[in-house]
Amino acid sequence: MLQKLNQLETWRRNLFILWFGVFMTGIGFSEVMPFLSLYVDTLGHFTKNELTFYSGLAFLMSFLVQIFVSPLWGKLADLKGRKLMLLRAAFGMAIAFSLMGTVTNVWELIGLRALQGFFGGFISNANAMIAAQTPKEHSGYALGILVTGITAGNLLGPFVGGVLASIVSYRMAFFITGVILLLVFVLVLIFVKEEFSPVARGETLSRREVVAKLPHPRVTIGLFITTMIVMTVNTSISPIVSLFVRELNHGAGNTTFLAGVIAAMPGIATVIAAPRFGRLGDKIGTRRIVMYGFILAFWMFIPTSFVTSVLQLGILRFMVGISDASMLPAVQTMLAKTTPQEITSRVFAYNQSFQAIGAVAGPLLGTVVASYFDYRGIFIASAMLIALNAILFFVNTREVASDK
Repeated sequence: MLQKLNQLETWRRNLFILWFGVFMTGIGFSEVMPFLSLYVDTLGHFTKNELTFYSGLAFLMSFLVQIFVSPLWGKLADLKGRKLMLLRAAFGMAIAFSLMGTVTNVWELIGLRALQGFFGGFISNANAMIAAQTPKEHSGYALGILVTGITAGNLLGPFVGGVLASIVSYRMAFFITGVILLLVFVLVLIFVKEEFSPVARGETLSRREVVAKLPHPRVTIGLFITTMIVMTVNTSISPIVSLFVRELNHGAGNTTFLAGVIAAMPGIATVIAAPRFGRLGDKIGTRRIVMYGFILAFWMFIPTSFVTSVLQLGILRFMVGISDASMLPAVQTMLAKTTPQEITSRVFAYNQSFQAIGAVAGPLLGTVVASYFDYRGIFIASAMLIALNAILFFVNTREVASDK
């Protein structure tokens, strides 16, 4: 297998390795959802309100830090290279996850979750590297493949985390994830190749200068917003998925297992469909693919609010994953096609920040909507957000409608 890897074209070999890297990064960021609050509960004697507060803070901390540090890592990538940033992120996260399995109090856990977010940037630099290295005629396909790893990791993470925690223990789940991320570090070190021309330290661009270099700044900002809203919608169900499954199943069966399966449905669909949509986007236009994705998502979220069984919920969540597969890779492809190569790292880093904002906003939105309108209200709210996103996307990307 190692010999076959070395025989591949550089961009194909990098894509293979980075897919595994972003998949594991996505799992690492989302696997704690099923058991984080239970782990926090083992670290002290808390009231119900205290447990809710500390669990929420620990979950959100990595995303909150990532919002602010992603642009800084993007700027450093222009100076030192994207491969070095990939190595930094993989090694840093491996250490952070391993240490989470050794904490003795909740503040140590919260601090390490912040450290995990600080060492982020693997996904944005992987996107930037593939976007810069891949021939334009294959960019939709390559970024589609990469997004399957990102999305599948994020959406399969809760299932993987629940299985690990139930088979071994909460602490061992962190150790196992740390070891796998260390493997990612080794694979990137050995197999990922980069021809990099560093930007002189005094020549790095300010944020305003980056925006000035964009040929279509309104399009780029619009794509950032699209990414944020898609991520908000994807994560809005996270706080209540287990509770909704229990309600639909009337408390019967293994709720934890069923909730894990439901959480995995969109990721499975995305893995299957994203490469095919990537190829189709290269042929008929990525912008059109995104619009089709919005339409499909809207008409899947509306009936989800009226489901009466776990099976119906699973089918509709699978279809939402199909819509994700048509939207997320296409947005990445449009960013690659509308961004000058010298600022690719910075643009993808900014996009990562907007994705992290969505990851923070989604669970908060789900919690608030569920408290006022019950669990089913989340799906109606998600459909409304998708409709708003479609309108904003259509308006903001009109200037590249003819060729993107």
